[in-house]
Amino acid sequence: MFDIYEIEWVNAVYQILGFLVLLFLLKKFAFGPIMDMMEKREAHIAEQIQSAEKNRDEAEKHLKEQREAIQEARQEAREIVENSRKQSEQQANEIIAEARKKAEREQRERLAEIEREKEEAVNAIRDQVSSLSVLVASKVIEKELDEKEQEKLIEDTLKEVGGDL
Repeated sequence: MFDIYEIEWVNAVYQILGFLVLLFLLKKFAFGPIMDMMEKREAHIAEQIQSAEKNRDEAEKHLKEQREAIQEARQEAREIVENSRKQSEQQANEIIAEARKKAEREQRERLAEIEREKEEAVNAIRDQVSSLSVLVASKVIEKELDEKEQEKLIEDTLKEVGGDL
């Protein structure tokens, strides 16, 4: 069997030296490039995280701007609708006022026309009454009549004048 106290110091030294050489070679050729690769990967991941955060901040900013733009567009739409409503009310009021003025003007014209026609009718009646009076007076003067003849004369005159009316 193997005894603990029987260590071969030469083999142990070779093994320790071999282990140190292997450790040195691993450090130089394996651990160095692996560590460089890990550091590059860590830097790349950190850069991607930073880029993602930057993109997220930009997206939030853009979203906020879009929301503000939508709000402004809604406000503008409300203002346009309100202005359109006010303009239509104003136009309706103007149309109504103009229609009233036109109706009043036509009414005044009609009343003036009625008044003229009334005056013409009154003048025509006056002319007829004066003609009638002259006619009756001339017939009365031509003969002195009794009451029956006078009534007959008036009826005859009215019949003659009635044909003219």
